[in-house]
Amino acid sequence: METVTAPDKPKTIRRFQIGANVVLQIVLLLFLAAMVNHLGFEHYRRWDFSRDKKYALSDKTKRVLGALKSKLRITVFFAPETPITNDVQNLLTEYQYAAKGKIDVEHIDPARNISRAKEVVEKYKIVTGESMLVLDYEGRNKAVKASEMAEIDQSGMQFGEGPRITAFKGEQAITSAIIDLIEGKKNTIGYVLGHKEPPIATPARQGPMAQPAPESPISVLKTFIENENIKIQELNLFNVDAIPAEMKTIMIIGPQYDFSDREMQLLRDFWNKQGRILLLLDPAAKTPKLDAFLNDLGVRVNDDRLMAVVRTGIQEMARVRDVIGRFLPDSPITKRLADVRAPFVGGTCSLTLEPDRVRPAGIQLQPLAQAEEGYWGEVDYNSDDPAKLQYDPNRDHGAPLYIAVSVEKGGSGDERVQVNSSRMIVVSNATFVQDNVLTQDQQALDFMSASINWLGSREQLIGIAPKVPRTLTFSLDQAALRNLRWIILVLMPLVPALIGSVVWWKRRA
Repeated sequence: METVTAPDKPKTIRRFQIGANVVLQIVLLLFLAAMVNHLGFEHYRRWDFSRDKKYALSDKTKRVLGALKSKLRITVFFAPETPITNDVQNLLTEYQYAAKGKIDVEHIDPARNISRAKEVVEKYKIVTGESMLVLDYEGRNKAVKASEMAEIDQSGMQFGEGPRITAFKGEQAITSAIIDLIEGKKNTIGYVLGHKEPPIATPARQGPMAQPAPESPISVLKTFIENENIKIQELNLFNVDAIPAEMKTIMIIGPQYDFSDREMQLLRDFWNKQGRILLLLDPAAKTPKLDAFLNDLGVRVNDDRLMAVVRTGIQEMARVRDVIGRFLPDSPITKRLADVRAPFVGGTCSLTLEPDRVRPAGIQLQPLAQAEEGYWGEVDYNSDDPAKLQYDPNRDHGAPLYIAVSVEKGGSGDERVQVNSSRMIVVSNATFVQDNVLTQDQQALDFMSASINWLGSREQLIGIAPKVPRTLTFSLDQAALRNLRWIILVLMPLVPALIGSVVWWKRRA
């Protein structure tokens, strides 16, 4: 009798367990996606690997944004045809990222959103049709025009070409406006006149037929300082009984004549009352009373001229009097310019510091810049005899040759401790701040910005000024050109020829 085995019962499908696993997997995937997005929005990082670093914010701007206590609202009131529209939008994205949520940006196209544009015009009392940004902070507002953020070359428009942006200055203009809104009230610097200093303002015409007066030779410096939320006001010491109280800082740039006894007394009183002084000396001018004032503070102005001998050819040498200075790292003024070189064009003398002599009076001296190796302080600088214009260690001044120093009385050696003090910066060159030099030398502007901020006790704003885009160029000497020729004519064709020969040999074998 044959036994029949009963078939196995089919396995029960655990539908609930499978469904729960699917649901759990979906939940986990959604959770992971949400976490990735959260981390991406809240903790992402940005890097700028471009050559020009057009939108990379300077340290100075980042410190300004860090000082924001409440929301800053920026309204972008730009027409689409404005050449710098994309540049401004990209730059504001960097501002929002660096401000960590403290900046709100609204973009308004006045040609499309007419009603919203009208509201903005009425709210901020806009009276011009030019594209602009409007910054609103704690009830104060400031407009930044498109023309202030870029230099545009329109010479090609007559040939059918569009406007060309030659320099984008958006960061400088926007950061200056933010500083203005944060501080509320402009600081005032007194610009001392009366000793044939360079005029700070362009003189007005004296009649309808008069020729235009020449512009101030330091107009670039004036504009740069005003962009730091500082007002420059002319000050003639002959017309005042004391330096006005609202002027915490005064500038003396290249006086050609000495100060009178009364003026010197005003300067000493100002210094003793915790005044701040920026003094740029012209070595060719004879100012014994001003030099005596500096000597009392431990800074001796030497009667010499810095010069060096450089090679101009295979067997040719030339004597130069324009000085290449190197900024030193030990001061809060120049620590971000440490080892940066800058030209000090024109006559420059050396400064000797005597810190031990003035230390009992609470005066601290700090060198800021010195001449590069190879310079010396020539005492017979007026001689026409080449034999005398050689370094003589017995009479001339050798390294280190300081050309910029800071003087502080009553301050603290700890940068973290802010105390009231008298401050002064002395530079033994007055021509390096003129327009024809500053337009070619960004380092000088950086140094002047840091100096002004240190004198104004605004150390948090000391930093590198925004970069100016530069054209990438290559300089090749004859040896480099010869090597390049061999690479192009021989090496580059030889490599594929060798590879082809190897392939042919392998196939033949």
